[in-house]
Amino acid sequence: MKIIALSIVKANSQGGDPWILGTASDVKDFGYFQRATVKEMILFVSRLVGGRTPEGNKSTLQHEEYLVHAYNKQGLVGVVLADKDYPERAAYSVINKILDDYERRMGDSWALIHADCKESLPLLNDALRHYQDPMQADKIIKVQRQIDDVAEVAHKTINSLLDRGEKLEVLMDKSQDLSENSKIYLKNAKKLNRCCVIL
Repeated sequence: MKIIALSIVKANSQGGDPWILGTASDVKDFGYFQRATVKEMILFVSRLVGGRTPEGNKSTLQHEEYLVHAYNKQGLVGVVLADKDYPERAAYSVINKILDDYERRMGDSWALIHADCKESLPLLNDALRHYQDPMQADKIIKVQRQIDDVAEVAHKTINSLLDRGEKLEVLMDKSQDLSENSKIYLKNAKKLNRCCVIL
C-alpha cells in the first residue's frame, strides 16, 4: 500500500487547463532515469483528472497499475495517486485533510491564482509521509483492523478449546450455568435439526 503523489489543483472556471497549486511525490521506487518522466506523468494526470472532476464530485480512475482519486471541493481539487492496494476510503480521507489544511493556511487567496505554483507545499510533503499508512488517514480502518484481530483471537481460543477433544455437548453437561430443562431442550433441538437436514 503506497501513495505515490498528492496534488492540489485549481479548476479553471473558463474551461481551460486547471492550475497546479502544489504537488508532492515519492518516486524513489522507480528507476533513476524514469523519475523525471514519472513526475511529468503525475502532473499530467493531476491536471487532467483535476480539470474533469465536476464540482462537488469524487472520481476514481485507473491509470496503469495505479488508482487516481480526486475530489472537487468548490473549485479546489485534491488528487491522490496510489497503488491499487491503498484503500479508497483512506485516499478520500487524505484528500479532505489536505484540502482543509490548504484552505486553513491560504484562506480564499487561492481563488486569485491563475498560474501553476512552482514552490513546494510542506503540507503536501508532510501528508505524503504521514498517510502512507492508511490507518493514519482513516480511523475506521484502524478500528476495523482491531476488531478483526480480536475476532481472530476469539476464533483461535474457541478452536483450541474444542481441538483438545472436548465436545460442546460434554461441556454443556458439565455446566452449572444451564438448568436441566435447558440441557434437555438443547439436546432435543439438536436431534430435531438433524432430522430436518436434507442431503
